[in-house]
Amino acid sequence: MKKIIAVTGCPTGIAHTFMAEEALKHAAKKLSVDIKVETNGASGVENAIIAEDLIGIAGVIIAADKDVNPDRFNGLPVIEVPVKEAIHHPVDLINKILNGEVTVRKGEKSTSALPMEKESFGRQTYKHLMSGVSNMLPFVVAGGILIAISFLWGIYSADAKSVEYNAIAAMLMKIGQQAFSIMVPVFTAYIAYSISGRPGMVAGFVGGLLANATGAGFLGGIIAGFAAGYLMLWVKNLLAGLPRQYEGLKSIFIMPLIGVLVIGVLMVLLGQPIAAINNGMMNWLASLQDSNPILLGIVVGAMCSFDFGGPVNKAAYVTGTLLLGQGNYYFMAGVSAACITPPLVIALATTFFPKGFNEEERAAGMVNYILGCTHITEGAIPFAAKDPLRVIPMMMIASSISAVLSYSLHIQVPAPHGGFLILPLVSKPLAWVLCILAGSACGALMLGSWRLWLMRKHPADPAEIQVQQGGQNAAL
Repeated sequence: MKKIIAVTGCPTGIAHTFMAEEALKHAAKKLSVDIKVETNGASGVENAIIAEDLIGIAGVIIAADKDVNPDRFNGLPVIEVPVKEAIHHPVDLINKILNGEVTVRKGEKSTSALPMEKESFGRQTYKHLMSGVSNMLPFVVAGGILIAISFLWGIYSADAKSVEYNAIAAMLMKIGQQAFSIMVPVFTAYIAYSISGRPGMVAGFVGGLLANATGAGFLGGIIAGFAAGYLMLWVKNLLAGLPRQYEGLKSIFIMPLIGVLVIGVLMVLLGQPIAAINNGMMNWLASLQDSNPILLGIVVGAMCSFDFGGPVNKAAYVTGTLLLGQGNYYFMAGVSAACITPPLVIALATTFFPKGFNEEERAAGMVNYILGCTHITEGAIPFAAKDPLRVIPMMMIASSISAVLSYSLHIQVPAPHGGFLILPLVSKPLAWVLCILAGSACGALMLGSWRLWLMRKHPADPAEIQVQQGGQNAAL
């Protein structure tokens, strides 16, 4: 039996990582291939690849949207793809390994004599950016929820001058604010780390601190992260010829000094102009809450359901988080509502239109109740992947309805994550739940009616019909 290994990892490390693992294991079993899958999830690396695992393998599949240390597989046949490829096309990936259609990573050409495949600049940029996001999210969630909990004693309960003041609330607020304040430096540092390793992290972290100090925020953090990463990569290559006895001097003195100085000067000079752009953009988005909540809700809803936890979804989420840090709790209400809606659409559709779904899908639909209620949008991916051209627009409409209603009712959500677990912190909890259920019900009605129509037109498994109709478009 042939043996392969795989590594999976997504920015949040919650859903895509383990969906890819399951898809690869299922495909390997179908093809009678022995496989070991390392997962780089939110809680760390599990089932880690060790040296013994590399003996006698046919190749390696790296399905990740963040840095998973691929250099350890140099000299082996390696295929590197986005994590969603392992979810949608696991059999194709394994067959490429088995058929010798993969080149040796940073080594000689494989026996197939195929040209060495190089990642595009856009793909590399996305991976570096998502590496920053994935490492930042735990700080965002922990800090944001602690800040939100402090409001249980009153909106001004952390203010010593207020009659609502409470010592516990003040302590929670202080801890949460500290966790929140470090998210941009962590975000920046790990972008730089993804590009150039440890040499880039120091310069990136300082660049992130200066982005905070100058008000440049996430936009400044992105610029500082990429500048630090590529600067230190260039310096690292420039100093590669130094004798080994100067390694300590190079890594502890020369490189950190150059990185911190250059990136520090860059951010001091660019900080205020970037802050002006950043503030202008945030103020414009915030102004839409009152002037045009319908347009804002449509945009946010469409973004959150466009790629179910991908870069477009994360752009809306990070924007909401940034405004949350500025004391704007209205924007996150729409973002959270839009993210919760897609899995609830699936859950409601499979419950109230059971004849339109097979047994496996109905079981997955029940799981989506839990995923939706806990703000895990990725639960909708398997259903959307079977017919993206129809299902994704339905999800976008449903999420937009939920977001529009949330903004129209001026609901405040002070926590960046948690789904219905944070209802005690929401300004109008019942109204917010009804907004989400309204959007979810509309989406479920569209999806369920569509699947029933498919069943009546083609009295077979509607899931199989969708896959056949989707064709090449089934890949999101």
